[in-house]
Amino acid sequence: MSSKKLCDILFKNKVGILFVFLCIGGTIASKQPLTFVIPELFTRIARNSFLVLSLIIPVLAGMGLNFGIVIGAMAAQVAIFLTTYWGFTGIAGFMLTAVLATPIAVFFGFLVGKLFNHMKGAEMIGGLVLSYFAEGLYQLLFLFIFGGVIPLYNPTLMIATGVGVKNTIDLKDTVKYALDTVPMLTIIEIGFYAYVAVAVISVCVKMIKKQEIKWSVVITKLIAAAAVYGLTYVPAVEAFLSADRLLLLRAVELGCAGTLLLQLWKLLAARLICKKSFDGRKAAVNCVLAAMVYGLTYIPAIFKVLVMVQLPVLTYLCIAALCFFNNALMRTRLGQNMRTVGQSRTVANAAGINVDRTRIIAMIFSTVLASWGQLIFLQNVGTFSTYGAHTQVGQFAIAALLVGGASVQKANNKQAILGITLFHTLFIVAPLAGKELFGDPVIGEYFRVFVSYGVIAMALAMHAWKKVVKPSALPASPAEALSGRGGNPSSGAGASE
Repeated sequence: MSSKKLCDILFKNKVGILFVFLCIGGTIASKQPLTFVIPELFTRIARNSFLVLSLIIPVLAGMGLNFGIVIGAMAAQVAIFLTTYWGFTGIAGFMLTAVLATPIAVFFGFLVGKLFNHMKGAEMIGGLVLSYFAEGLYQLLFLFIFGGVIPLYNPTLMIATGVGVKNTIDLKDTVKYALDTVPMLTIIEIGFYAYVAVAVISVCVKMIKKQEIKWSVVITKLIAAAAVYGLTYVPAVEAFLSADRLLLLRAVELGCAGTLLLQLWKLLAARLICKKSFDGRKAAVNCVLAAMVYGLTYIPAIFKVLVMVQLPVLTYLCIAALCFFNNALMRTRLGQNMRTVGQSRTVANAAGINVDRTRIIAMIFSTVLASWGQLIFLQNVGTFSTYGAHTQVGQFAIAALLVGGASVQKANNKQAILGITLFHTLFIVAPLAGKELFGDPVIGEYFRVFVSYGVIAMALAMHAWKKVVKPSALPASPAEALSGRGGNPSSGAGASE
């Protein structure tokens, strides 16, 4: 690798590299063991990842960083207040809240998309101002309409006067940890029946359309799914899957074993079922890496950290599903249209793409996903700060995305996950480091808030700087060329250039 290429890589990832050093230095300065930092970090990753990932689609569609996800968070909070008032609990209450929040978020996303189509090129500042405007309507709803216009009677939720909602709502008896505590056994059972239903529907659709059906592949996959589901009836396996959280150590072990089994499955499928070529070198590399990762678990320091972390399985599966959805969407015609619109609206118009409609759809996707992400956040926190839970959603999510190396014009899942990891590591250690270094944890709080806004400001400044076109670089018009201006070598400006 040439030195120029290395410098380019370092320059492009300068924000992430800076945060790596800040996280390392902050962790050392905080004097906290990794057994404290790592479990807290995984909790924050589960709590915030969905929100950050919801930003990717509008970025790819050329709408910049969506400060309007605050409106999606508001939709989620309206829904969670209503289901709490009605008394729905557990995973059923959580699902009902998501169902209720979705049409509200779709409506909000449609309105935001329509507005952004009238202010192309200024979506970010428009989204920021719009979030403040929506804040006023939100305050009106919760302070006056609930109880004042719409009669609501619940002393635990409403202010003593009966008009307005209390500042804090405890979700302990409703949806607290509703998603985090779904047992793995239930997840596998629902997943099996869902897979069978999808397979049957897919076969029926192909039969109606008279398309070719590879029965050997379909039957083999159904047998494999049935075999996996059948293992849940083994007493030892059933006891293991009855838990709702998974030790990080067990997750690493299962990941390594799954990698080996996947390579074996690909080999058997290539040789016996699909008759396709099999990349043995790539499979060998994957197996060696899996073996090395598994070997690291025997290092005492790493083992001690791994047994301290418990992962909420369904929450992380939702995050993985959103990552898959973002990638899959970009392979569809709609996703390609979004990418084309993001690269050039002029080219998209020439290609026959309805630019305004595509942008509205992208904003609806982002708003709905943000509402679901806010529900995941609130059920994990366990309390609902009625008037403050949504205030920093946009800033912190955007800062996390930028820390991972994303920009106003480009973002992906890897950058989002990396940014969440670095940003929230700094959030964990900064107050503790401030306390150790200066005797006051508030200094650390100020520092991390300053960093979050600083990252956003730097990204926007760099974006504006890239859009500036130097006058000397503009091509001269024919009239200017004939008159001896704008690029005439005999002129002083031309000579100096």
